[in-house]
Amino acid sequence: MNSTIVQLSCRRWLVAVAVTGISGAFQLSNAAESPLANTNVPSIALDTLVTEVLEHNPELNFYRAEIAAAKGERRTAGTRANPELAATVGDKRVTDGSLAGEGMAWSVSVRQTFDWPGRVPLRKAIANHQMQLAELGFSQFKAALAARTRTLTYNLFAAQEKAEAAKEVADRLQQLREVLVQRDPAGLTPQLETRIIEATELTLQRKATEAALASQSALLELNQLRGAPWTSATKIAPVKLTFSAAPGTDDLLAAAQTNNFELQMRRVELEQQGFKVSLARKDGYPSFTVGPYFSQERASDRQQQIGVGISLPLPLWNRNKGNVETAEARQKQAETSLYVAQRDLDRRIVEKALTYQTKLSEMRKWRPESVDEFRKAAELADRHYRLGAVPIATYVELQKQYLEAVNALLDTKREALEAGQELQRLTGLDFGQPQSAKTAEEKK
Repeated sequence: MNSTIVQLSCRRWLVAVAVTGISGAFQLSNAAESPLANTNVPSIALDTLVTEVLEHNPELNFYRAEIAAAKGERRTAGTRANPELAATVGDKRVTDGSLAGEGMAWSVSVRQTFDWPGRVPLRKAIANHQMQLAELGFSQFKAALAARTRTLTYNLFAAQEKAEAAKEVADRLQQLREVLVQRDPAGLTPQLETRIIEATELTLQRKATEAALASQSALLELNQLRGAPWTSATKIAPVKLTFSAAPGTDDLLAAAQTNNFELQMRRVELEQQGFKVSLARKDGYPSFTVGPYFSQERASDRQQQIGVGISLPLPLWNRNKGNVETAEARQKQAETSLYVAQRDLDRRIVEKALTYQTKLSEMRKWRPESVDEFRKAAELADRHYRLGAVPIATYVELQKQYLEAVNALLDTKREALEAGQELQRLTGLDFGQPQSAKTAEEKK
């Protein structure tokens, strides 16, 4: 009796696990296909997304706060220290032979500390350079953010296109397999062809799922950049990429000398560090305090004293040599950083220019109608295979090559776009931006 109950419990447990696994598989499948299933979302143009990101990106507030902090430092650098008010009060007793007197004594003074001449202008210069660094950092981030948004938007569009193409071919194979299964296979060849079609269908379903996941990943990052909810669905309008030839390498390197944000920041840091060295040397001279004072004493007689006092520290043990050495070492570091940044910038410009030109040369060899012809050939092969006029090898190869052509076209354009955007960001030149197809037609 107990063994029967245990067997029934085990069977129920296995059934529950199986049902849970099947439902979980369906949920994963639906999650992977969710970006494709949402077709009611209005399309958004690329330029609109870039504008939205530059307006609502949360990280922009960090750089705005950095600029505000630099403004506060600049105001503080030119402000003198507050004067000091000092007062004393006490009792005074005077004894002189047979005479004795007792009364109150008090004094008051106002003192103002003055820096050694030249310190305040140096502090202002350092603060002004800090302001320049904050503004350059803000501009650099905005340029990188716009380039990243364009690249990410095209990645999302390309992933959606890949997913749709893979799903189209996979659905075609699924319909064909369902038709072949319903037939009575006579002989070994039809059975093997059915298995080939089924295996190809599984492979293409996996590609469709991978493309859908890539689309979802790009969408999540895009929502993060524009400050939108994670669940906000977005469909990208067809993107028309028009690539223009980049200027020559010498022109690119020359433009980067004046337009590159990172190089400008390294130069400003070097200039700022030079002012810090001068300030450290000035700090070896003491500040001095000057101010009037007044005192009065009443005992056997009344005494008043008025005058001007001055005080300053004697630089006997601390002449600020340690801070001077530190500032000079930081200056050498800034010089090295500028040199390394210059070399690294030249390398990246040459590398991206070579990549960009190579991708453009590759795309010039394509015919604009190639993908449409591959699509039509895949559909034609499907119809004629059902009629028995096309062998299985030709049919499967056409379906695969159609997808490979779509992926190659989209990937090459993406790589050219990434290289072009990075090249424009590094040099500050503008030789063409990607646009939505509708926007490009309106401009014409």
